[in-house]
Amino acid sequence: MLLTTAACGGDSGGGGGGAAADGGTTREDGPVSMRMSWWGSDTRHAATQQLIDLYESQNEGVTIEGDFTGFADYWDRLATGTAGGQAPCVMQQDTRYVREYADRNALLDLTPYIEDGTIDTSNLDENVAETGMVEDATYAIPTGVNAFSLVVDPQAYAAAGVELPDDSSWTWDEMVETAAQVTEATGGQVYGMQAMGLNGGDTNFEVYAREQGEALFDENGEIGFTQETLAEWWNIEKQASETGAEPPPSTTVEVFNGGVDQALVATGRGASGFWWTNELPALTAGAGTELQFMRFPTEEGDGETGMYLKPAMFWAVSSSCESPQEAAMLVDWLINSEDAVEIIKADRGLPVNTELRDQIAPTLDPAGQAAVSFVEEITPDLQDPPALPPQGAGEVQAILQRYTEQILFDQISVEDAAERFMTEVESAIA
Repeated sequence: MLLTTAACGGDSGGGGGGAAADGGTTREDGPVSMRMSWWGSDTRHAATQQLIDLYESQNEGVTIEGDFTGFADYWDRLATGTAGGQAPCVMQQDTRYVREYADRNALLDLTPYIEDGTIDTSNLDENVAETGMVEDATYAIPTGVNAFSLVVDPQAYAAAGVELPDDSSWTWDEMVETAAQVTEATGGQVYGMQAMGLNGGDTNFEVYAREQGEALFDENGEIGFTQETLAEWWNIEKQASETGAEPPPSTTVEVFNGGVDQALVATGRGASGFWWTNELPALTAGAGTELQFMRFPTEEGDGETGMYLKPAMFWAVSSSCESPQEAAMLVDWLINSEDAVEIIKADRGLPVNTELRDQIAPTLDPAGQAAVSFVEEITPDLQDPPALPPQGAGEVQAILQRYTEQILFDQISVEDAAERFMTEVESAIA
């Protein structure tokens, strides 16, 4: 589904407005038209259109054009629109790209709107509240929080006669060994795990690197891990493939290209896979059985995890927006409105406003409530979120996926892949 952008792309209207009786605003300087863009599923599209309709009904004189597409096409579209001076006023943003757009002066500094109270950040989760900052300026506001975790099907383990490991003390080797046991016990009807180097591969590796005291990128935007650490992580992937813990490479690529709907745990063909906490409802719906979260394994089994809470995504405002005050007011409403959260619930992560998170928690389906409970359980043990990655970091995921596939198909050695990966990433962020 796709909503076509305005031919002119123009966001027009005056700033400022007074409070209306219904809690919205009235326009003193004439009508305001803004464009708002996002990526996601059809479910998110429908919910976001409901948000737009509600906001317009509460704010007389405001018209919001929706601009929606899938994740892959979104960034090409946004880059083209931004370069042509047709960026949407309010846009969904991702950790990989906030700094890049900020460094190109394409995003509005929201600090003045936070300081004057237009955007209220007082109830935002302190773990991620400042993750949209570049130096001393705030260019993006988180929509919610996620954690990257292992999603497992306990029934698949039980049917295979394999005991589910204790995730407070298990190791990477134990993860691969038990996954291989599931595959063997079921004669390959159910694979123990989905390839960790493809879906969310850069985040998966980032957690592993942080367990070693390293990082994907350091606070200066430089590569923060060693070539040896990357090779160690890829060797775990290679071991999983060679022992049958994962499907054959051709199946692995096919499953990855199918997205969340074709995930092994969502189709009854797998016992585990790495996914974001807000993806559990979709996985559970496909599986038709109860799935659960597990913490990342660690090298020593000491539970010293590299996991962290990640902003699920961000809201940002274009620096070319002709109605910045109105755009800031919309962002505030999206993150702080009791009405808005009842529509979007946890689709953009568990709400960043912790009071609203508590408000909707009892209304979520079992998978959503499981995400709330898991995040609450692990938060005390998590590391701080990493700094925003540098310009060019959006290419890392694709580079990592390409070399992972080549490793799995025996087209390149782990050592050569690690060396070439370092060179390509250095070039991408230069």
